[in-house]
Amino acid sequence: MEQTTQAAAVRTVLGDIPAAELGVCDAHDHLFFRSPLLPGQELTDPLAATRELRAFRELGGRAVVQWSPFGTGRRTDALPRVSRDAGVHVIAATGLHQAAHCTPGVLDRVMDRLAELFVAELTEGVRQDEDPDGPAEPVRAGLIKVAGAFHGLDTHARRVMAAAAEAHHATGAPIAVHHELGTAPLDVLGLLCGELEVPAAKVVLGHLNRSPDLRVHREAARSGAFLAFDGPSRANHATDWRLFDALVALAEAGHTDQVLIGGDTTTAAARAATGGGPGIPFLLRVLRPRIARELGEQSADAFFVANPARAFATHWH
Repeated sequence: MEQTTQAAAVRTVLGDIPAAELGVCDAHDHLFFRSPLLPGQELTDPLAATRELRAFRELGGRAVVQWSPFGTGRRTDALPRVSRDAGVHVIAATGLHQAAHCTPGVLDRVMDRLAELFVAELTEGVRQDEDPDGPAEPVRAGLIKVAGAFHGLDTHARRVMAAAAEAHHATGAPIAVHHELGTAPLDVLGLLCGELEVPAAKVVLGHLNRSPDLRVHREAARSGAFLAFDGPSRANHATDWRLFDALVALAEAGHTDQVLIGGDTTTAAARAATGGGPGIPFLLRVLRPRIARELGEQSADAFFVANPARAFATHWH
């Protein structure tokens, strides 16, 4: 695994911070998110986002990584204010989701210059989703979000991942991957870390709890990538009961230092502050104490503090 040094930094919406200052981290969530596949459940309200973060902070939370990429209503205009008001570090994403999740018309304007867009958002500032040629917000992204397909990689996924790899090589930014129903992490590693030569320690494999294949998890972990277990999610809770089986299996195989935990709140109904929950606070109210009881405080600290600091810090180019 890559070792973080004092020169490595996490790029938040309020500026770069030393990795050691990140603190207790929700490694995969959404404060703002909009998708044609989730009509009526958009996350658009800054006050609701602030309330959710304040509840998280009251339980000891200090950082949230938002995986909403370009074209999904990520509200970079509101993120700095929400971060300040709640007293929580927020990391924003560039990148591109599956085509079905993107705002209609967005893909036509950006597909021919994805790498250029990603690099600009990481180094200069994030563009408004509706106007990728307009002025950048004074907010820089801190990671690149991409997405695979169900049990494989389609043409869209390969094209976006190739651009993400190019942007990584230009900037050093970590790449976070949505796996459809938790599938195809080995395909992703073969492309990103094999063909495209992205160091595995700069790759975060998301949603692995949705396909609790412990053998695949262990094989993916042997690559050196980070493995994100981002539930429970109201929309994807069928395998919640297998989460601890997966965490224990990875710990017993010696991969405690590669596990990340997130909430993946993608709908208004899933918020704790304004919906039916369980929301972001659940991670510290319920999951962290259970992890500490099952695997010990050292593992809990690794999952929520040490591992995110290494996964999302880099030597920015």
